Amino acid sequence: MHPTDSPAGRLAAVGNQMIEIHLWLSAELARLRESLDTTGDARPSRDLRAHCLTFCAALGRHHTGEDGGAFRLLADQIPELRPVIANLIVDHEVVAGILERVEALLAGDTPVPLARVRAELDGLAALLESHFRYEEKRLVTALNALTGRPGTAEELLGLTAPPHGAG
Repeated sequence: MHPTDSPAGRLAAVGNQMIEIHLWLSAELARLRESLDTTGDARPSRDLRAHCLTFCAALGRHHTGEDGGAFRLLADQIPELRPVIANLIVDHEVVAGILERVEALLAGDTPVPLARVRAELDGLAALLESHFRYEEKRLVTALNALTGRPGTAEELLGLTAPPHGAG
């Protein structure tokens, strides 16, 4: 689905774009976890650190964008979604805690066993799989039903979905 140039057309695709972003983030996390398996070092390489920190920043931007954009708009327009949104925001806080731990593990020059990084990323992957499915099941239809509202998917979701085949 390609949105039109009208604000209503762009917003009609926000829910679908959220799915695209989730797919991309999941694929990036899978690549990151795979790269841990191919690294023989007892600690992350500079490239692995950079990839991990870039992923953490992208995921953080996405959740911050949702909390301040799409979720706020949905809570205003569809009050019955407020409990769902509250649950999703709690998930975002848990994810943020995991991202902080990952960033702290990778921040210093002190060697960090990859097993510790892997454990955090494995927990993150399990949480995100459940979180993304719940969010998509409960919000995509509502997002796609909103029309005529100002804002773009990037503003509402905090991240633009990459083109197909990227990653």
